[in-house]
Amino acid sequence: MIITLLGYMGSGKSTIGVNLATILGYEFIDLDNFIEEKEKLSVKDIFNAKGEIYFRRLENTCLKEIYALQNNVVLSLGGGTPCFSGNIELINSENSKSIYLKLLPKSLSDRLFKEKEHRPLINHLKTEDDLIEFIAIHLFERQSFYNQASSIISTDNLTIKETVEKIVKVLY
Repeated sequence: MIITLLGYMGSGKSTIGVNLATILGYEFIDLDNFIEEKEKLSVKDIFNAKGEIYFRRLENTCLKEIYALQNNVVLSLGGGTPCFSGNIELINSENSKSIYLKLLPKSLSDRLFKEKEHRPLINHLKTEDDLIEFIAIHLFERQSFYNQASSIISTDNLTIKETVEKIVKVLY
């Protein structure tokens, strides 16, 4: 089985994914890292050099490769991955359980504001209010994709350990 974690940037997909994989004895794959290793470029550099369309095609190809060859994997997606190239159908294939790590815009902003300089999508935003508005708009646009996950877990007030325990209960 592939356990696929989806959600907005800053939702904890990678952190939760590593912890969940350790507990289950599964391999952990971060899709962005997988793409970077394949291309020998950072996601940011791929976007800058080749554009979003190229990146989204590459992302879909890599996702198909992971789903075709892997088992006993916890997979962390990029925030936009479910929204492009019919990826949500692949994410919800019979070999996968998808988990949407859901947070309120304010919770995401609290996490992201202090590290926004390292996130190209949001580093231009000046205030926390601007960031909350930006996140809220993005979540509105992406919600219909995120809500197609097998399970939705609200993690606003949960620790990493509590979130992992909740996922394990949902899975088993």
